[in-house]
Amino acid sequence: MKIAALFPGQGSHSVGMGADLTAAFPEAAEVYTQVEHVLPGLRAVIEQGPLEDLTLTANQQPALVAASVAAYRAWRAHTGLTPAFAAGHSLGEYSALVAADALSLGDALRLTRQRGELMQAAVPVGAGAMSAVMGDPAVVAEVCAGTEGAQPANFNAPTQTVISGTKGGVDAANAALKARGLKAIPLKVSAPFHCPLMAPAAAGLAPELQTTAFAPPAFPVYANVTAQPNTDPTALPGLLTEQITGAVRWVETIQALAAVGADVFIEFGPGTVLTGLVKRILPDARTINVGTAAQVQDFTL
Repeated sequence: MKIAALFPGQGSHSVGMGADLTAAFPEAAEVYTQVEHVLPGLRAVIEQGPLEDLTLTANQQPALVAASVAAYRAWRAHTGLTPAFAAGHSLGEYSALVAADALSLGDALRLTRQRGELMQAAVPVGAGAMSAVMGDPAVVAEVCAGTEGAQPANFNAPTQTVISGTKGGVDAANAALKARGLKAIPLKVSAPFHCPLMAPAAAGLAPELQTTAFAPPAFPVYANVTAQPNTDPTALPGLLTEQITGAVRWVETIQALAAVGADVFIEFGPGTVLTGLVKRILPDARTINVGTAAQVQDFTL
């Protein structure tokens, strides 16, 4: 048995996430204590809301790291198990690195707060857009290649690709995709993530990443931009910088994990987005969600 630990990105948040874990497990409570120490006031937003404040990118990113790491550490303490590999979707890559002891929780919280602020400020509100496209990813890539201002941002599932870019570019790509028989659904997002418009955010975060202390991961962490395992801490600043403008290669990541023997995929944190995507990529895969105290306490393999 080889466990792949998976960590979600933006969109999986909810007010009160992790509260039952902190009540039941000291390891989870310590995570939330660190949240209050590193980012004063964020714990109250996580636990009490309002949802509008928690949804703000600069709050949501570190909040999801906290909730995911709290679930992971409670699970580790309760089960004594260790994953063989880890991967995170976009923001979740930071949670994966914390799980692998390659990045301290405090640094992850600090970096993701900055990441969220920089990504939100990179593009004026309304200037960018994203859409989810259902259909052949090769057609999506072809249409985006011929459309200025649009590019694939997330290869989420064999027939689900998110595109990102300028509003005009994404609108034009949506029209072209629909003409080719694909379904394009505009997304309600605060900024166009994982596209060249995020270059100012990448430039802003790069110096912070370069001065962060990374350690060798305890197990391989698969990078979004390469879909390959990484155990070299010196490569992490570059990989995390490139991730801001590059596409999330999730389909390739899950396929690569399966190819090296991962046979149990556990999503740590709120929501079930990643387990749903894994099932679409590997229909026979065994998936488990661990995001609540009950799910930790009832965990079995």
